[in-house]
Amino acid sequence: MADEVLRERRGHVEILTINRPEARNAINGAVSRAMSSFMDELGDDDDCWVVVITGSGDKAFSAGMDLKAFASGESADIMGASGGFGGLTQRAFHKPIIAAVNGSALAGGLEIMLSCDLVVAADHATFGIPEAKRGLIAGAGGLLRLPKRIPIAVAFELAMTGDPIDAARAYTLGLVNKVVPAASVLTEALALAERIAANAPLAVRYSKSVMKRAAEVPESEGWAINQDAVSVVFTSADAMEGPVAFAEKREPRWQGK
Repeated sequence: MADEVLRERRGHVEILTINRPEARNAINGAVSRAMSSFMDELGDDDDCWVVVITGSGDKAFSAGMDLKAFASGESADIMGASGGFGGLTQRAFHKPIIAAVNGSALAGGLEIMLSCDLVVAADHATFGIPEAKRGLIAGAGGLLRLPKRIPIAVAFELAMTGDPIDAARAYTLGLVNKVVPAASVLTEALALAERIAANAPLAVRYSKSVMKRAAEVPESEGWAINQDAVSVVFTSADAMEGPVAFAEKREPRWQGK
C-alpha cells in the first residue's frame, strides 16, 4: 500500500501521491484501497486541515482505471472501496481537497480531479473523458459533475466527442483555479493549501459544506443550511479567538472547534 500511494505531512496539509508513473498513475486495486484507507483516516484526523492529491512524474495525474487490473479480477477493489472509485469519487469529505494536476487527467483521472474542490494544473496538462471512444461512459461522476463545473454545452462536447482540452482552455472555462509551469505545480498547490490552512478550520469546513449543499437546493432551503452553519461557527472557540487575536495584533491560534 505504501508503494502505490505516498504520504507526506507538511504542517496541517497532507499530500497524497498516486505512485504508478510507469502506468500513468492508473487506478488499480492497491491504489483504490490505499486512497480509501488514507482518506478515511484523514477525515478523522484533527491535525489535518487540507489534503493535496497529485500523481508521480510529469506525464499523468491519472489515466483513470487500470483496465488490465480490472480485467484480471481487481474490479471489486477498484470500484468497491470506501468512497467509491479511487477512494474519492463518492466520498463526502468535509475538509478541502486540492488536486495538483501534474499531467493528463483523463477518464477516471478527471473524475478523481472533479472530486476535489480546487485545482492547480501544470501548463501541459490535458483533461477529458474519452470513454465514448471505447464504447463506455464516464461512470464515476464525470457526467454528474462536469455540467456543474463548466458550461453544459462544453460538458456535452467532452462527453460526446471524447476529445480532451488543454490547460489553457480548462482555465478559461473555470475548470481549474490556476495554471502554472510543470515544475512548480505541487509548490503552487501547497501554497494554496497553506493559505487555506492559515484560516480557522471549522469556518473553512462549514463554508465548503454550505456551498456544496446549497448548490443542490432552492435558495429558500439554502438559507436553512446557512443558518445551521452560522449557529455552530459563530459560537465556536475559533470565533472567539479570531477577534481577540486581531485586537491583540497577533496570529490566531486555531483549535478547529
